Amino acid sequence: MLTPKQQRFCQEYLIDLNGTQAAIRAGYSKKTANEQSSQLLAKLNIQTEISKIRDERAKATALNAQWVIENLEEVSQRCMQKVPVVKYDREKRCMKQVIDEDGEGVWQFDSAGANRALELLGKHLGMFTERHELTGDVNIKVTFKDDND
Repeated sequence: MLTPKQQRFCQEYLIDLNGTQAAIRAGYSKKTANEQSSQLLAKLNIQTEISKIRDERAKATALNAQWVIENLEEVSQRCMQKVPVVKYDREKRCMKQVIDEDGEGVWQFDSAGANRALELLGKHLGMFTERHELTGDVNIKVTFKDDND
């Protein structure tokens, strides 16, 4: 069972995932907020409550991994000119493709947006593994102990 202050901490933590600020907003002392947040986040019942609140919010907003993937796919399609540039028409109350001065539909290429969306999708699929090469001199001393001694 959580105290009202602990419950508030859990809700505040999900705003920005900053434990210290969440503790302050929940009413803990500014002087000890960092330590308090560390102690709170280490407790299983606090972690469980944060997960529960996060899951409830995701369900209420219909935000999940599938939604993120579908929207990243749409962003990449739009950025790579596969979807026209559209704008809301207030008179007709609908979305319409933007038309240039020659009467042609506007298609816009955004390589940075496309690359970022594709990168995030690739990471989700495990396609990219970051590798780091470490170099330097290392001295290793290996000794063997003979069990017969």
